Amino acid sequence: DLHLYDGYNPTMEKGDILGHEPMGEVVEVGSDVKNLKPGDKVVVPFVIACGECFFCKKELYSLCDNTNPNAQLAKTAMGHSAAGLFGYSHLTGGFSGGQAEYLRVPFADVGPFKIPDGMPDEKVLFLSDIFPTAYMAAENCEIEPGDTVAIWGAGPVGLLAIKCVWMLGAGRVIVIDRVPERLQMAEQDGQAETINFEEVSVYDALLEMTGGRGPDRCMDAVGLEAHGGGTFDGTLDVIKTKTGLATDRPHVLRQAIMACRKGGTISVPGVYSGLVDHVPFGAFMNKGLTMKTGQTHVQKYLPMLFDKIQNGEIDPSFIITHEMSLDEAPQGYEMFKHKHDNCVKVVLKP
Repeated sequence: DLHLYDGYNPTMEKGDILGHEPMGEVVEVGSDVKNLKPGDKVVVPFVIACGECFFCKKELYSLCDNTNPNAQLAKTAMGHSAAGLFGYSHLTGGFSGGQAEYLRVPFADVGPFKIPDGMPDEKVLFLSDIFPTAYMAAENCEIEPGDTVAIWGAGPVGLLAIKCVWMLGAGRVIVIDRVPERLQMAEQDGQAETINFEEVSVYDALLEMTGGRGPDRCMDAVGLEAHGGGTFDGTLDVIKTKTGLATDRPHVLRQAIMACRKGGTISVPGVYSGLVDHVPFGAFMNKGLTMKTGQTHVQKYLPMLFDKIQNGEIDPSFIITHEMSLDEAPQGYEMFKHKHDNCVKVVLKP
């Protein structure tokens, strides 16, 4: 949300409603919606999918051909249009998000997932986005049993990704961040080893921790606004983005490519919006690396991950540090942006 809130992502307009992690109670349904009724409690995927196009049939829901009304704008920017998304920019349709009292849900018969009575909202809320995002990112790592996985970013997605890579067979997890409360949560709740990138060279530390080989799998859970930690390339990224010479800051992506072991895999759930500069593609190619990316195919993962919550394998609510009313959202944004009061994740309750 901060990428949008701060105006870093293009095509935002005054009055746009943010919020891509919605759940609530159905109050009205369209005539073609047969699987929901008023009173149902539902989690709503942030991806809007038609369920019928070539990509939806392949369960690649975030690539849906039919739900972005601004498809031509996206096609100009990216070559093709992906799906419409709640609470994102007009590049992905300009759909109003869930930080509101009501949410209009197009294609409501594809995606919204009914939650049984007695299940606390906080346990299932993140099925709307960040829990499936973390799981798909872990799956994209192509983990083999015992692998060492390095995760850049201990924000909400990164913290959930720790849990997911353990589920998929990781033997060791190393997390890179600089915020004390996030590093502490990664250690205590995630049983991960940690690196503070402001204190040591990440590349040197990772090689030392892996006997010179590098992590088997690397995950960029940071994206386009990576902090450079005072490095030359990080400082240069800031200058370039502020002067229009680049759109994104790929400091983490560079580090992941350089640190990943030969023949390893890089997973990128961190959002990128445009052009990146000085990415070491020669290293990427010559090391034989694989990269897997994408907005999340939430509808594919949601039922399976709900079962994991219901069966007690995971409770994603551990990341919640603050619950606030909708009226308090501006203070919540400022608190999260500036890392005040050990804020890791805010839940808004309209």
